[in-house]
Amino acid sequence: MARTTTRRPVVKINLAGSTSRRPDDLAAEEPLEIRLRKQPLAVTMRTPGNDIDLAMGFLLSEGIITTAGDVVTAQLCAGTDTPNTYNVVDIVLGPDVPPPVTDPSRNFYTTSSCGVCGKASIDAVRTRSPHDVAADPLTVPARTLAGLPDRLRAAQRTFDRTGGLHAAGLFTATGDLLVLREDVGRHNAVDKVIGWAVREGRLPLAGHLLLVSGRASFELTQKAWMAGIPLLAAVSAPSTLAVELADEAGMTVVGFLRGETMNVYTVPSRVTV
Repeated sequence: MARTTTRRPVVKINLAGSTSRRPDDLAAEEPLEIRLRKQPLAVTMRTPGNDIDLAMGFLLSEGIITTAGDVVTAQLCAGTDTPNTYNVVDIVLGPDVPPPVTDPSRNFYTTSSCGVCGKASIDAVRTRSPHDVAADPLTVPARTLAGLPDRLRAAQRTFDRTGGLHAAGLFTATGDLLVLREDVGRHNAVDKVIGWAVREGRLPLAGHLLLVSGRASFELTQKAWMAGIPLLAAVSAPSTLAVELADEAGMTVVGFLRGETMNVYTVPSRVTV
């Protein structure tokens, strides 16, 4: 079973004058190596759990696969660590799936804070989506959107223990939560959600919306577009590149989704009042 948390003793200091020693739960962070036919492709720092979904979501958001049928096998392997940590996913693609182009401008080492760190330029990471999200007729009442952060937060079991994980949730237009994933990296949580959709045969995710804790970055917008999601909502702010990419794609981006207020940055017609 994946180790999502670990306990270690801490010294808790209260400025009122008390000091105590107690155990505390920490969110686990370990490297995951993604291999194609045993050849290393990427290493990402993540919270263990749902690693096959993470690998599948990563491959889709990078444009390497488009459906679950592109993958023959996906296996979680022990790797070379002692004791075994199962931090390797080995994937075999179908014979008709072109292998990824090896380009020195694309460095597939990702950190838990930024999924695109190390890539040489915006042009190198911009992947064209096969899905026309601009034509998606999705509309969502603003009141429905306003209630989603509480639903997301209520489902974050590991966050309750550690306070140190991001979350991504896939919702229907009526506000039903289909799947939630947590991870130290927000981009990993999104890849886990998308990978779940790949394995369930739900792509493209037309008529759905994605909610992320924290901010909406360029990379998260790109991942949503690659999965065919027409609306990306975030509890915090979007970045300039996220809004520009959403404009290009015809995707709705909602930020500062807190309480009874929100900012709609692109395609506001999808949010009804």
